[in-house]
Amino acid sequence: MTVVTRFAPSPTGFLHIGGARTALFNWLFAKHHGGIFHLRIEDTDRARSTEAAIAAILDGLQWLGLDWDGEVVYQFARAPRHAEVVSQLLAAGKAYPCYCSVEELEEMRKAAMVAGKPMKYDGRWRDRDPKDAPAGVKPVIRLKAPQSGETVVADGVQGEVRVGNEQLDDMVLLRSDGNPTYMLSVVVDDHDMGITHVIRGDDHLTNTFRQRQIYDAMGWEAPHFSHIPLIHGPDGAKLSKRHGALGVEAYRDMGYLPEALRNYLLRLGWAHGDDEVISTQQAIDWFDLGGIGRSPSRFDFAKLDNLNGQYMRQSDDADLAAKVAQRLGKEQDPAALALLTRAMSGLKTRAKNLKELAENAAFYVQPRPLALTDKAKAQLDSVEAQVLLPKLVAAYRDETQWQAAKLEERARAFAEAEGLKLGAVAQPLRAALTGSTQSPPIFEVLEIVGRDESLARLADALTPAI
Repeated sequence: MTVVTRFAPSPTGFLHIGGARTALFNWLFAKHHGGIFHLRIEDTDRARSTEAAIAAILDGLQWLGLDWDGEVVYQFARAPRHAEVVSQLLAAGKAYPCYCSVEELEEMRKAAMVAGKPMKYDGRWRDRDPKDAPAGVKPVIRLKAPQSGETVVADGVQGEVRVGNEQLDDMVLLRSDGNPTYMLSVVVDDHDMGITHVIRGDDHLTNTFRQRQIYDAMGWEAPHFSHIPLIHGPDGAKLSKRHGALGVEAYRDMGYLPEALRNYLLRLGWAHGDDEVISTQQAIDWFDLGGIGRSPSRFDFAKLDNLNGQYMRQSDDADLAAKVAQRLGKEQDPAALALLTRAMSGLKTRAKNLKELAENAAFYVQPRPLALTDKAKAQLDSVEAQVLLPKLVAAYRDETQWQAAKLEERARAFAEAEGLKLGAVAQPLRAALTGSTQSPPIFEVLEIVGRDESLARLADALTPAI
């Protein structure tokens, strides 16, 4: 059997972090088994589905590196097929028209509320003669569900779960306007697409019992279901925007690497021993349903930052430099890109994400004169700096080997001659070269920036300029 999975989001908003994890688990399960991973856009809710949301979902999956097989399936376009299945159920006596009015349904809701029970359709049209139908009323079509026994699901994560059929009612398959319901469309699409395994959030577990009844009514083999616990915030509460329930594009904008976010999402609810940093190939090799826990996982930005920092330190310098150059608007500047590449080894150990990395790297490619932070300006405006820097510039003008070690050696000799500690020289030097009081090792900065640019920046910092 070829394993076939799917990710089936509704395009009513961005690709949120929980949806991204569901997509990842389905993608990995298919890859692990050498199978197929499909993408289906469940756009039957025409009032809420938008092209912008569809674009955000496709873009988010592509950025995460979760490629799907074949063309994207759009559920709304398959509505005629869904209606065809309802016709088959009607012909087999496994579905029936229901002419209940809005008022009758409201009475059922109120009665259920009084009894402290969930709303349940009472089946009043289940065996009624269609000749009793009120004139001019278009019916909904309901499934004639079993009223006794149990519906059982062998869940790949939750274990065997069951519900008494008396707790379920005859669900609507087709609305009075002829449009299919979500429950029907999902089952028909999964069957027609040959889906063998459905992996989704455990908030869908109650839907599964109802969907299983449609499979049984059609005589179709149901897929294997696995319902994964939801993601909670660090405080154990339901995940919200303040916890990190943001669109995937927000994580990209915040500077997280797609491979780091994939790794983090993998570890939210799935484990392989004590392994934390897991490559994509390892994830494909190791992923199985047995590694998924039954308890909700907790989203933790601190852990994501730590993991992202590890991935950044392992990243290729040229690749990181290209990403930083894009953030700084320098992607079309070969000289800036080359400079950032040389600087990257000293920068990437000091940042947790690309946003920080770009902020820390900006001084390398800023035009002169550099914008100064308040602390840097105060440092350079001091009498000590104005006395020291001209002498240091003169010493550096004579340096023929513009290398970090030689530049540090020259600075140490200068500081000793002036009766100062090295820091007294390095700090104004840092302020002049970077516009800040924090940076990578300053003699490394001198070497990377280069002789001419370094001397020019030092000259800019002096009053009067030399």
